[in-house]
Amino acid sequence: MPGPRIFLSAGEPSGDIHGGEVAEALKRIWPQASLTGLGGDRMAQAGVELVAHVDDLAVMGFTEVAGRVPYFLGLLRRVKKLMRQERPDLVIPIDYPGFNFRLCRQARSDGLRILYYIAPQVWAWRKHRARILADLVDHLAVILPFEEPIFTRYGAKVSFVGHPLLDTEPAAGTKQAFCDAMGLDPARPVLAVFPGSRKQEVERHLAVFEEAANEVMRYVPGVQPVIAEGSAIPESHYSATKFARTRDAWGLLHHADAAIVKSGTSTLQAALAGAPMVVAYRMSGLSFALARRLVRVPHVGLVNLVAGERIVPELLQDEATPAALCDAILPFVDPTHPARARALADLSRVRERLRSPDGGRAADRVAALAADLIEGG
Repeated sequence: MPGPRIFLSAGEPSGDIHGGEVAEALKRIWPQASLTGLGGDRMAQAGVELVAHVDDLAVMGFTEVAGRVPYFLGLLRRVKKLMRQERPDLVIPIDYPGFNFRLCRQARSDGLRILYYIAPQVWAWRKHRARILADLVDHLAVILPFEEPIFTRYGAKVSFVGHPLLDTEPAAGTKQAFCDAMGLDPARPVLAVFPGSRKQEVERHLAVFEEAANEVMRYVPGVQPVIAEGSAIPESHYSATKFARTRDAWGLLHHADAAIVKSGTSTLQAALAGAPMVVAYRMSGLSFALARRLVRVPHVGLVNLVAGERIVPELLQDEATPAALCDAILPFVDPTHPARARALADLSRVRERLRSPDGGRAADRVAALAADLIEGG
């Protein structure tokens, strides 16, 4: 007996990872399910037939997106035609709001059911879109605990499913093994440096973060900075750095004494790993000016938003200088500093807040919601 037809849409590397987990969970319910959509290698491995690859979709910043508008309009036309022809039983957009909002409008006009996973962060800068989203979708599966009451207030059917990072966290191994593989001394402190997972982020953060690490080394001569390489970024982008580099982000965070982290999901990864951090972000001047006018949240770092208070420092745009980053991270490198102990306790609290109410896997809970929508008619 054929399974349901499901269209999934992820436009960024993180969405591809989480979409792959959901695709596998859907296949456990319906081994014969037909999965099609937008995504990357992880979703393809899970059995999703790709219409477009995430490598062509992951663009960030207001000004950067503008140059790709013709491509995205053409892709949207292709996806609309495909959905009208195939009539999927369910559409599962995954984050990626710029494209997926338009996808939802089309799916709704075509009478298709929609389960939105990883709700767009409209609460940060366009709260009116929360009401639009509530009207467009049949159900929202959110991964941040404070999102459930926000979207419920706007009339959405919403479930907090827990954060998928808790489900995809690999074993970190021992610090000795990690350091041996990296050529590091396990007796000396490790400073993790996370400039970003996109080319634009690396171009704006890497040099500044490296200079900050150099400053830290002047105060703490034994510290060992390690650069986290983005999995989708060519190694040539890191060729000028003198520091050790790794693509094992989880291992690095688990064994780091402190971290300089660009704002985004990596701040939650650091929280789960128990790595005290400084959050920083830089973007184009125009994008930052627009963001300042639109963003309406007390914190930028997700780790601070989940905590409900500023538990780690945030340095944005011109504030994110090497000297300022160094000053902010030094207390966390010192094992005896009270700020480090406070940060570790706060990060443990964040980890507990990210767990699903029943302790289950986020992807399995999303698949269960999908089954309710499809089988419930």
